[in-house]
Amino acid sequence: MNEKILNQLEFKKIKEWLEGHAATSLGKELALKTFPSTNLDEVVQWQEETDEAVTILRLKGHVPLGGISDIRPAIKRAEIGGTLTANELMSVANMLYAVKQLQSFIESLEEESLPIIKGYIDELVTLNQLERSIKNCVDDHGHIMDGASSKLRTIRNQIRTYESRVRDQLDSFTKSKSNMLSDSIVTIRNDRYVLPVKQEYRSSFGGIVHDQSASGQTLFIEPQAVVDLNNKLQEARLAEEQEIEKILRELTSYVQADSEELRHNVDLLQKIDYIVAKGKLSRQLKAAKPKMNQNGFIKMQQARHPLISNDEVVSNDIEIGQDYTAIVITGPNTGGKTVTLKLVGLCTLMAQSGLQIPALDGCELAVFDHVFADIGDEQSIEQSLSTFSSHMSNIVQILEDVNHNSLVLFDELGAGTDPQEGAGLAMAILDYVIERQARVIATTHYPELKAYGYNREDVINASVEFDVQTLKPTYRLLLGVPGRSNAFDISKRLGLSEGIIEKAKSMVNEDSRSVENMITSLDQSRRQAESRFEEANQYLIEAQELHNSLKREYEQYIKHKEQHMSKAKEKARTIVDKAEDEAEAILEEIRSMKDQAQVKEHHFIDAKKKLSDQKEQFKDKENEPRKESKTIHQFQPGDEVHVLSFNQNGHIVEQKNDHEYEVQLGILKMKVPTKQLEFIKRPDPLKTKPVASVKGSAYHVKPELDLRGERYEDALQRLEKYLDEALLANYHQVSIIHGKGTGALMKAVQNFADEHRSVKGKRFGHPNEGGSGVTILELK
Repeated sequence: MNEKILNQLEFKKIKEWLEGHAATSLGKELALKTFPSTNLDEVVQWQEETDEAVTILRLKGHVPLGGISDIRPAIKRAEIGGTLTANELMSVANMLYAVKQLQSFIESLEEESLPIIKGYIDELVTLNQLERSIKNCVDDHGHIMDGASSKLRTIRNQIRTYESRVRDQLDSFTKSKSNMLSDSIVTIRNDRYVLPVKQEYRSSFGGIVHDQSASGQTLFIEPQAVVDLNNKLQEARLAEEQEIEKILRELTSYVQADSEELRHNVDLLQKIDYIVAKGKLSRQLKAAKPKMNQNGFIKMQQARHPLISNDEVVSNDIEIGQDYTAIVITGPNTGGKTVTLKLVGLCTLMAQSGLQIPALDGCELAVFDHVFADIGDEQSIEQSLSTFSSHMSNIVQILEDVNHNSLVLFDELGAGTDPQEGAGLAMAILDYVIERQARVIATTHYPELKAYGYNREDVINASVEFDVQTLKPTYRLLLGVPGRSNAFDISKRLGLSEGIIEKAKSMVNEDSRSVENMITSLDQSRRQAESRFEEANQYLIEAQELHNSLKREYEQYIKHKEQHMSKAKEKARTIVDKAEDEAEAILEEIRSMKDQAQVKEHHFIDAKKKLSDQKEQFKDKENEPRKESKTIHQFQPGDEVHVLSFNQNGHIVEQKNDHEYEVQLGILKMKVPTKQLEFIKRPDPLKTKPVASVKGSAYHVKPELDLRGERYEDALQRLEKYLDEALLANYHQVSIIHGKGTGALMKAVQNFADEHRSVKGKRFGHPNEGGSGVTILELK
């Protein structure tokens, strides 16, 4: 595969898109070097990498790659004995910090299968000592801090003392001799503090003249009184520079000692950024991971050309390499034949470069040794070659190199010369390529090639659909159907007289008419079959959805029924056993007193028998249907109710239909049949604050707010708005669901609650309310 082929298929634009998704200059460098591989194992590895990145982006939405930069030049300078700047050292420290952030991020995905990316992450080296050494000396702005060494701290204290004393003395001059100064300020010239003195008062100050104004009327003088102090200040600054240089040399030596590990980290981070960029491109293109083979088999469903916008692109199904090895696409210009060629070629190059392709899941592509293309007008003015000669020169080169593991794309094969000779050449060239077992897709105008596919079992005809009613192509690829000329139909639609059209038809030979009639019949049959297939497929989808829905509901019903029956039976047995024990104790007590009470023994036997009968009756009722609500009440949102099937109290959220309500039970919401609800009470409207209305209807806020997955600022904004609405709804208690995670969102909710004027108390949820993943707020 050479650059010319890549350019013809516009692979460069894909690389530019990929570069745009890279987060660092390191990743961008690899993106621009993207090139298809002809090694199946390597391509499969690349595809797995990309798919792992897509998985991470689907789960997390991003990968933290901030702080990573290309520190390889700095590492090289450290290795050859140079001294790194503070900014270069900070770049090294930032990279090491980014390594730890990335490792922590990937560790949070421990349940996901990401063997390749996790393998790269495990190879990263955390040089904590080097990172600490740099950050103890260099601040975030690239300045050496006072605490970098005790000597530097002492020197800088001296500098500040000298500066203060010099400014104090010069300030006294600006006050006592302001009339001699051009401006009552202290300024700096040649790194020394000076005063702007008027020319005529030069002798009043003594000292050193460092500069003068453009007019010569102002001299910038260092008064003699501060010369010694300025000298000491300069000496201190020089000592500061020397100490900083010493600190930088020491830190550079640390970088030099760890240069091998640092370079290894850079290489791994570059790979990771590149892999993530591939994943981002996949998400942009809504692409799918292709299964790769080395058998020359291509199968794509609803494949889209990646460089055509979603508003204009038409999806097509394409298959080649199993039942047939060649596709001949016939039909008029502007129908989309060339786009189809480029689609197959570009998707093949993308797949062999480890990029996912814009098609449905389940697609399969081959790894070819060569992808050849002869597309577009290649006329060469410099070589004085005609269009035909230019194409033929290119084709000759292709035929010399083609083999069984090649994909060949011919656009308008044999065009640019006599139609009969061109058609003959086209068929001969196709025969040559097919004999070498290459995969070939060719487009042509020649009607002779419409019958080509019927005489060769390895070839299938195809066309791009054309709507005669609108006189526009639909760009749909039709495999198995050769293209019609449509000349007569189009002319008729445009208003050409019937007489001229009939005369033209009479001039067409019988063979051509038979071929056109055959194609028309095939097209009609195809449309009818497609219509019936779509209708049958829709029925199948609806039936499958209904079956799955009924199956889920039935399984859920059986599960809940068994659970509730088991709990009810256990509770009933406990009550009966307890009652029996209590009754037996009472009988024993009475029996002990029978002599005094003159009670006969058979009375005790009768009483005990009655008790046993009651127990049997109670057991028989265990299997009876549960009690249902005696009366059907017209519930309203907010009504407090008792749910019979769960033996718990809750309140109505909303009515779902005539026979079902949504009920809030603690932090759970569930749909409950009306007959399972008992009315308890309705909130007193006189004690309830008015509820805000939206477009004239009552607006009911839910008693819980789910903030999981929200950004910090968005979560607080939603929480503040929600509390206002909950207060309007007269809620005394609400549940804020923030999850556990890192705990940042939980702390934010609790801190917000502490400062909110309408929150009088807070607590974590009980285990049945969500535990520490939920904060319960009590409202005033």
